[in-house]
Amino acid sequence: MFFRIVFLVRVLVSLAIAVSQDLNFTFSGFRSTNLSLDGLAELTSNGLLRLTNVTYHRTSHAFYPNPVTFKNSINGTAFAFSTTFVFAIIPEYPTLGGHGFAFVIAPTRGLPTALPNQYLGLFNESNNGKQTNHVVAVELDTIYNSEFDDVKDNHVGIDINGLKSERSAAPGYYSQLNGKLTNLTLISGHPMQVWMEYDGIEKQINVTIAPIDVDKPSRPLLTLSRDLSPILNSSMYIGFSSSTGSFSASQYVLGWSFKMNGLAEALNISRLPKLPRVGPKKTSKFLTIGLPVLCLSLVLVAVSSISYAIRRTRKFAEVLEDWEHDYGPHRFKFKDLYTATKGFRDEELLGSGGFGRVYKGVLPSSKIQIAVKRVSHESRQGMREFVAEIVSIGRLRHRNLVPLLGYCRRKGELLLVYDYMPNGSLNKYLYDQPPVALNWSQRFRVIKGVASGLFYLHEEWEQVVIHRDVKASNVLLDGELNGRLGDFGLARLYDHGTDPQTTHVVGTLGYLAPEHARTGKATTSTDVFAFGAFLLEVASGRRPIQPTEDIILVDWVFSRWLGGEILEARDPNLGTEYIAEEMELVLKLGLMCSHSEPAARPSMRQVVQFLEGNVPLPEISPLLLSASGQKFSHREGFDEFANSYPSSMDKAFAHSSSVAESLLSGGR
Repeated sequence: MFFRIVFLVRVLVSLAIAVSQDLNFTFSGFRSTNLSLDGLAELTSNGLLRLTNVTYHRTSHAFYPNPVTFKNSINGTAFAFSTTFVFAIIPEYPTLGGHGFAFVIAPTRGLPTALPNQYLGLFNESNNGKQTNHVVAVELDTIYNSEFDDVKDNHVGIDINGLKSERSAAPGYYSQLNGKLTNLTLISGHPMQVWMEYDGIEKQINVTIAPIDVDKPSRPLLTLSRDLSPILNSSMYIGFSSSTGSFSASQYVLGWSFKMNGLAEALNISRLPKLPRVGPKKTSKFLTIGLPVLCLSLVLVAVSSISYAIRRTRKFAEVLEDWEHDYGPHRFKFKDLYTATKGFRDEELLGSGGFGRVYKGVLPSSKIQIAVKRVSHESRQGMREFVAEIVSIGRLRHRNLVPLLGYCRRKGELLLVYDYMPNGSLNKYLYDQPPVALNWSQRFRVIKGVASGLFYLHEEWEQVVIHRDVKASNVLLDGELNGRLGDFGLARLYDHGTDPQTTHVVGTLGYLAPEHARTGKATTSTDVFAFGAFLLEVASGRRPIQPTEDIILVDWVFSRWLGGEILEARDPNLGTEYIAEEMELVLKLGLMCSHSEPAARPSMRQVVQFLEGNVPLPEISPLLLSASGQKFSHREGFDEFANSYPSSMDKAFAHSSSVAESLLSGGR
């Protein structure tokens, strides 16, 4: 009897394994489907799987509820499998998508330690890229993240244990007729179909994408040769993972098919649920009423309404020219900004400076927190080019830049709309008395973040962006005290490989490079000069120019270096809580960037390499720099700017050409 029971148990186990190995399901909509959901994920009444909505900084997961057997044993060979699904991403704003989503094979449902934003609900900062994750995913991402080596903001990738894709490309499909690649935009709002297939014999993953009205292309978009046996556990979960950040989108899955050891069943497109209607609803026409009394009443109401409308129009009058219709998604209504800032009340004022006042606000429709900067513009000349640049800057996407959402023009002013940073400006952490706590580790992270953002502006975006106003007051801190470079009101763009045009001198005294003052031409090198002043400012807790004490910061730091005590230039508020090697690196790098000769300054690429420790800082002797007996400040061509400090390292560096050569080496 005992042996019969054992035999029966073995037969049942074998049948269960066989069934799980041949798992096969097809969901043409999810009206009566049992899925494991968490976070923002939900099933709509008409059968759509909605992964995200307009809630910010949240994760979302939707998994098939039962584990799937991918191997017979821990050391076994992974079975072949395939899946296909139809999805659509409808962004909150037409050209600004939130973070994307991913089809994922994971050892657990829900991924409880995963983060939102760029981590897509898959990983976090500590486990991203670790082999112990045992995760395979196909990401459909809409945000560019340089730390993950993304090819661009709109991309598809095959991820194994981390978000640095093993293979990635811009989405598109190859035509069956001529083999040409047709590009796709993931945030178009149109349904698309994805196929993922793993060949267990050839050890190859293929990923294909196409619109739903196009048959499956014979040539895949991505191909990766990789044996998944060491990565997949015997039992895994399959499903979808997503997240939102500062921007959001509604991400839908309309249908899903999966099969182990075979091709997934084709989805019947005609049976899939419909996406929600996008765009304004049609308004009904008013019926005409002919009764004399009612007509008289309507006339009185019309007169009152017209009078009210005229007064209201004058109150919220804007400047709107025909060419601005092309920038519709980036233009905000003054009425919305007025409401968001409670009429630009002083209670909502975040700060003010030479170029305008900044107010905190909440957009009435989307409830997004914003910062609105009011800038005066006296002349209409060049306004079209200026707005075009503002709109282009609004497409910048980097975690160390404050997103510029758009603009509004009204009478004699221009309003720039930014994402709101809850912790405000770095200025208050350096100069407020008593100082707000900001330790050295946090300061060093801010420095590296701003350097990364400036490197992205200079070299990684499709055009060269010159910020022209890098300083501590324009570095804002997000909710996690990460540094974000903001205020692009003075920024200028030009194409890679071309020279920037000469303009009038703008910026802040103490951060202006001497050649900018002489020629009016802003370049990436003038940004580096300003970043050098910023480095010294953050490390020392002193402003670049202190007129009351007749101190120029760059001279003061150099004199400390010359005396062999450069660490004495550190902020005394730090006490002994700092890392000497990092402090010395920042101070010396600040002096390098402050060189009066542009060719002797490092590029932002080199600055990032120095700060990350990938390239050692060149050895430069301060005694060699002081051989001329001159002070650090050299004022040639700068008297008209109230003796703003450029560095006189040019005289000292003239005694050693090898120093300049070392600065220019290393992939400048």
